Parts: sequence; structure tokens; C-alpha cells
Amino acid sequence: MSVIADKVSKVYGQQMALDQVSFNIDQGEVAALLGPNGAGKSTMMKIIACYLPQSSGNVRVCNYDVAHSPLDVKQNVGYLPEHNPLYLDMYVKEYLYFVAGLYGLGNRGKERVEEMIELTGLTAEYKKTIGALSRGYRQRVGLAQALIHDPRVLILDEPTSGLDPNQLVEIRQLIKEIGKEKTVILSTHIMQEVEAVCNRVIIISQGRIMADAPTGEVRLLNKASGVVWAEFDKAVDLEKIKKIDGIMDVVKESATGYRIFTRSTRDIRPDIFQFAVQNKLVLLSIEQKQKSLEEVFRQMTL
Repeated sequence: MSVIADKVSKVYGQQMALDQVSFNIDQGEVAALLGPNGAGKSTMMKIIACYLPQSSGNVRVCNYDVAHSPLDVKQNVGYLPEHNPLYLDMYVKEYLYFVAGLYGLGNRGKERVEEMIELTGLTAEYKKTIGALSRGYRQRVGLAQALIHDPRVLILDEPTSGLDPNQLVEIRQLIKEIGKEKTVILSTHIMQEVEAVCNRVIIISQGRIMADAPTGEVRLLNKASGVVWAEFDKAVDLEKIKKIDGIMDVVKESATGYRIFTRSTRDIRPDIFQFAVQNKLVLLSIEQKQKSLEEVFRQMTL
């Protein structure tokens, strides 16, 4: 395993930021850490990258213990924090040479700088100062510095923040390509990004892991088994719909439209139709829908 977290806890004063968090992430996995603000995602990432010590538990990266071998861990980890810290008065190429020197790349430094400029799409911008770049290109510089020493593990905290739609597609594709050879751990609030890039999802809420599964299976871990969209000719009492056998919850999404979460895998649409008939309602639309990752996330973390 590239990254092993075993019962990791982190306490800030009286605040428990992480509570007995455990997971294993192997090479070739692109894993998303999902959770609301303050859930502990960034804290976990900083512990893996040796920027913060854990209060208890153990973390190993490429067989190195973060507490006992931090320099070895840092040689194997590339880290792009949420607030990308860059020297704005330095030129892009100058900055990357500086980072290569910090990692002691020596004669390989020039070659790696050129590779990173091409890999991250900085060819047209590398002669500018970092302060003159757009936020999207600054993210590319941050990604280049995280990759320059060819780490085995890449940690990305909100890596696509501030990117335009075209840049989003390019960076997501780059992350997917990197993930074929390296271990990638990223945090994001964009659910489409998780489904487009990640093959594994770890949901954290209040410092605890609520779910850990392949992206396509996370929906199955939630209590609701299915989702039905129904629209009537007028507003309906939510409590009456919930009395239908097999319905777990109902969310009103428009004046007369409802998203209905079911407990069982059986088709519940005939029961909803009968409900409409019995209550003298006109059923304008009814459709079986696949539960979205966003809905799973909300139900697990609210």
C-alpha cells in the first residue's frame, strides 16, 4: 500500500478534528476525500504530507512512517495545498528551478523543469512572473512544483479551484493520467469531478469516515435504495407521501415536484400512482432516477 492510515486522530485544544481514521490507498488509485467544510480533509492531507503531526495513530507513506522518517516521506510525496503558496515575484521557470534545487535534483533539474512545463500546459506562460498569471495558471504552477521530483504519492487539496471549464477538462485528464502510475489523493466539493476522475471515494464527516468504496458503489452504501422524481398538479403533504410503504424520505424540489427516496429495490411508481388517485391528484410526471453522488454525500454528512 502507498498510503496507510491506522486509527489516526488529531486534536486541536478541545476540538477533535480527526477521530480514529483508517484507510489504505494503493498505487494506481485516484481517491477523493469528500466532506463538508471542517470535516478534517485538509488536516488528514497535511498529516500525510508531514506538515502536521497526528495526536495518535500511525501513518505510513511508501513504507515510511511520517513521524519517524519525515524526510523520506517528503521525497515520495507531492503536495498542492488548498491555498497555493507561490513566490509571486519569481518567473515561472525560475521558480521551478528553485523547487528542483530544494529537492536536490542536480543535473536532472533542467530536464524535469522542461517536462513539467510541457506536462502542465505552461509553455505559453513560463516567461511571465507568477504574479502576472491567472488563478488557473497559478494552479498549474502549483501542480508542476508538486510533481517535479517525480513523487509516488500526489496530494491535491481543491486542485481545480478557480479554473475555467476548458482548464477543468485539461487538469482532470492530467490527474487521471498521473493516477495510472501514482497514488493520487484529492479533495474537492465538485461531485462531477469525483465521478470524472476518481475511482474511489472516502467520505468524512466530523472527523470520522462515513463511507469508503469504489466511486460506482458509494450510492449502494447509502440507506436509500432508489430515487423517484414525481410531479403533481398541486402541492402535496410530505407526511402523507412518506406513509407509502417503502418510502424513506421525500424532498420538495419545486412547487409541485418531489424527489422521493425509497427503502427497497422494487419499483414503487405504481404505489405513487395509486396515492395520486386516492388523493384526487393529477400525476404530471413520474420517473425512476439514479441516485447522484451529491445526494449520497448530503444524506451521509447532514
